[in-house]
Amino acid sequence: MPEKKWTEMTPKEKRDQRLKGWLNNWGDKFINADAEKAYKTRVQRLIDVYNVREPDRVPVNLPVGNLPFTMFGVNAHTAMYDYEKAFQAAAKFNEKYAAELEYTAMPFLTPGRVLDILDYKIYAWPGHGISENGTGWQYIEGEYMKEDEYDDLIRDPSDFWMRTYLPRVFGILEPMRMFQPFTNITENVHIMQSMPLAMPPVQEMLQKLLDVGKEYQRIMQIMMKTAGRTMSMGFGGFGGGFAKAPFDTIGDTLRGTQGIMKDMFRRPDKLLEALDVIADLTISTILKSPSIDRMMLVSYPLHKGADGWMSQKQFDTFYWPSLKKVMNAFINEGLIQSIFAEGSFNTRLEYIDEFPKGAVTWYFDRTDMSRAKKILGKKCCIQGNVPSSMIVTGSPKEVKEYCRKLIEECGKGGGFILASGSVADNPRLENLQAMMAAVREYGVYRK
Repeated sequence: MPEKKWTEMTPKEKRDQRLKGWLNNWGDKFINADAEKAYKTRVQRLIDVYNVREPDRVPVNLPVGNLPFTMFGVNAHTAMYDYEKAFQAAAKFNEKYAAELEYTAMPFLTPGRVLDILDYKIYAWPGHGISENGTGWQYIEGEYMKEDEYDDLIRDPSDFWMRTYLPRVFGILEPMRMFQPFTNITENVHIMQSMPLAMPPVQEMLQKLLDVGKEYQRIMQIMMKTAGRTMSMGFGGFGGGFAKAPFDTIGDTLRGTQGIMKDMFRRPDKLLEALDVIADLTISTILKSPSIDRMMLVSYPLHKGADGWMSQKQFDTFYWPSLKKVMNAFINEGLIQSIFAEGSFNTRLEYIDEFPKGAVTWYFDRTDMSRAKKILGKKCCIQGNVPSSMIVTGSPKEVKEYCRKLIEECGKGGGFILASGSVADNPRLENLQAMMAAVREYGVYRK
């Protein structure tokens, strides 16, 4: 029989096709046979747990964090501004520990110079708002979309982004306010659109955008060298996209936490309409991505849906429907949904158990894992819950014992990945080694 066309496949058939491509590294060649074998062993292990089957052994998602940098004398500021040193530190870490930890460090860096050029307003980062020896980011909360701008967002999101929102969060784009809406359709406006290009502030903006492009080109060239070394160790590409719950998109970087809390009471209909618009934009962004054919997973950090943040009625009204719309659209295209539920989701577990088997993996921060396994474990892969504080300050004995209990409670039947509740800054190497020791001793499935 001829192969089915993509549009004729069921969501499960599409997912199986994506996972098959991932297992075969999408046809890309390996450095050698050993690398291919190691890669396929690790990927098949993950495919099994995503499909809620027992693999050969419990997989591990290690909270390595900034350890490759700190071990080799690179602070967060240096990593963001001196890419060569950042990737050299990762390469040294990989050479020394990759085989033992079954992990390769690949710095995911937002270049500091790019943020400087863009005059980025939403975050503080090492050397820019926080100490050069600090780690991570700090979000600068604000109402970057005003309460009376819902109609602008709903009517024409692109125009709102380009001429209102982005100039507020990227200082470099302030001259975009000089342009007419790009969605105007009359001929004379099309001609007039080019007039701001004669203005010095616009020309300066365009030159700086070219500088941003050159900086990204630099880091991409360095990254490709490291990616080649990673492949030689049997750690291959991971085709994934990134999305957010529409409520979090509006609540994090548009209205802000206080703004969206008030909007649930003062303008609920406008908020719901905007959530639907953001959901459609999120779906379109992923499905029209140039890398969609190599994508097999979409990851989400859930910021504002946790226990205690809102009532169950508010969750059912404002948070879950638009998120579910996004997830179902991607599930229908065969993409696994990887949901990082920050905080605890103990009161939400019964409400989120409504997806097909193998379609969703839940990454829990502080949720009761035993209860999550009972409620979700027949259809969903689960991971998480090893306290980050324990990885940083605990003893290897404490870590190993905690992991043993998690494996015994959640590992039966497969569908379980050992992981911390979140990525830890400054983790202890010996505690990462304890996590690996736990899965090798307690996490092997005996057929």
